Amino acid sequence: MENIAEEVLMGNRYALAKAITAIENERENAMEIMQKLYPHTGHAYVLGITGPPGAGKSTLTDKLAKEYRRQGKTVGIIAIDPSSPFSGGAILGDRIRMNDLTLDDGVFMRSMGTRGSLGGLSHKTADAVKVMDAFGMDVIFVETVGVGQSEVDIVKAADTTMVVLIPGMGDDIQAIKAGILEIGDIFTINKADHDGADKLATELNMMLDLDGVMKEWRPPIMKTIANQNIGIAEVVETFGKHHNHIDGNGQLTVRRTERTKNEMLDLLDSRIGEHIRRNVVENGKIDKLVEEIKARRTDPYTEAAKIVSEMLK
Repeated sequence: MENIAEEVLMGNRYALAKAITAIENERENAMEIMQKLYPHTGHAYVLGITGPPGAGKSTLTDKLAKEYRRQGKTVGIIAIDPSSPFSGGAILGDRIRMNDLTLDDGVFMRSMGTRGSLGGLSHKTADAVKVMDAFGMDVIFVETVGVGQSEVDIVKAADTTMVVLIPGMGDDIQAIKAGILEIGDIFTINKADHDGADKLATELNMMLDLDGVMKEWRPPIMKTIANQNIGIAEVVETFGKHHNHIDGNGQLTVRRTERTKNEMLDLLDSRIGEHIRRNVVENGKIDKLVEEIKARRTDPYTEAAKIVSEMLK
């Protein structure tokens, strides 16, 4: 395949898979692919789905994707999985739980493994979203495996973020509340037929009341039983309401501008880090500096300033 980017724009699913693989594995052609696809991005509605392990995010995403398909929309799904420490492959098997979606030509699903490092994952995820966007997907889900800082970074790639919780979490809700209040546009209590669903909804409402920040959009608290397809259409409708809200008040533009700025800073960090690895680490220069620093003949602050100074010449 000579020109992957052109094939992606022509709707070739094999090229779409190849492009995301190139990004994930940092292949030489990844930058060229992104340069060609970038002018064709900015059309898809990007949804972040996050929440603790076991909350049923994959089942919920599967049902939401099917609801969008019923509405005639094409759907991309990026599932961020923890990776096997042995093979580097994704181990949660989201694609197994969404197996019947793979038979639908209007859906493209991709698992991206963390491979033991979340450092550059948010950047790779953002690029994978852009590839699916350029391919022509109307809605793109980014599903993460938890609600830690790394997931907060990843869902910055989304226009609307939904936090999925389940009854019976106990004190866990206290541990994660600060993070989810920052990122949640919509809260969904899945497995709402289990004991404690109403209690959890009350706790969430109290957290939102105590937040103390007056917002135009108060995050709604939805209830679903995903494996029975209950509450799914209502969640999709709420996604639409949030999209209309942020589009109408200019917040969507603000979010996307901030995202572009962050992506630019990530790229600069990546390029600078690459330059330092190539010119300081791989040629052994760092080892000599470490010996000098250990012997107290110099200090790390002086040497770091020198390296930056040389790099900027």
